[in-house]
Amino acid sequence: MSKRILLAAPRGYCAGVDRAVITVEKALELYGAPVYVRKQIVHNKHVVATLEARGAIFVDQTDEVPEGKIVVFSAHGVSPAVHAEAADRNLKTIDATCPLVTKVHHEAKRFAAEELEILFIGHEGHEEVEGTMGEAVGKVKLVDGLDSARTVQPTPGKKLAWLSQTTLSVDEALQSVAILKERFPDIQDPPSDDICYATTNRQEAIKVIAPQADLVIVVGSTNSSNSVRLVEVAKEYGTPQAYLIDYAAEAKEEWLTGVETIGVTSGASVPEILVDDLLKWLAERGFADVETVTAAQESLLFALPPELRKDIKAAAQA
Repeated sequence: MSKRILLAAPRGYCAGVDRAVITVEKALELYGAPVYVRKQIVHNKHVVATLEARGAIFVDQTDEVPEGKIVVFSAHGVSPAVHAEAADRNLKTIDATCPLVTKVHHEAKRFAAEELEILFIGHEGHEEVEGTMGEAVGKVKLVDGLDSARTVQPTPGKKLAWLSQTTLSVDEALQSVAILKERFPDIQDPPSDDICYATTNRQEAIKVIAPQADLVIVVGSTNSSNSVRLVEVAKEYGTPQAYLIDYAAEAKEEWLTGVETIGVTSGASVPEILVDDLLKWLAERGFADVETVTAAQESLLFALPPELRKDIKAAAQA
């Protein structure tokens, strides 16, 4: 039996996650601990634990940050109400919202200003969804899944537009859009696709791997929307079993029974060290032959938040 691994590329950190994590690291270097972070900076247990060890304090709500302190807003974005809360508490804010999420916020504001009702495709309770819907309070209806797309009832007489969360399953988002367009032929599209490039690329890689794999292991956290989607996509595209793990130690020997080909990938908020640990664990069990399956090349980089860049520059000149 020839044991092999099909390793997805791209995988792991996207530009928005990289920027957010570096933002917290640089803030700790520049201002010293503690630096407060509203919500998890990105949805990954290992990243959060590592930053906590360096002096980051993660809070759920803005009112948990002592007055006058520094707070970093996570990559998933926040609503204008949260910015207002921070201003009321005299907090110094560093906004690490992914620029691709900010783009969706701008689209929501523009559609709302044009008096359109927005049908927003996303998952209820996700921080990105709450932040985007907060940009157009009372002018957004959530479409969570295909059943919701079939049943959502817009306000009678309102012109409509649709937007989507950036980390959805590409296929499911397109299906939701198709249903909405069939029901509401005049619904307006966003100026460009909202699903982020990294989400799309990681899903495309696993679509190639899944039909060839007896097992797919995705490294990522359960609260990471894009990581969860990778498991779903792997199953939809033909792998008999797919699992989501945070760490190699969570992988189970019994998964490997009768398995020849394993697909490995990771969500967009996962550092490469965690994938390396899994590859070592698998190599110890006879899966040392690793073949990379490349779906796209990624070269996008985002500049750090302007408020942090300004302070880094001032510190350098001091």
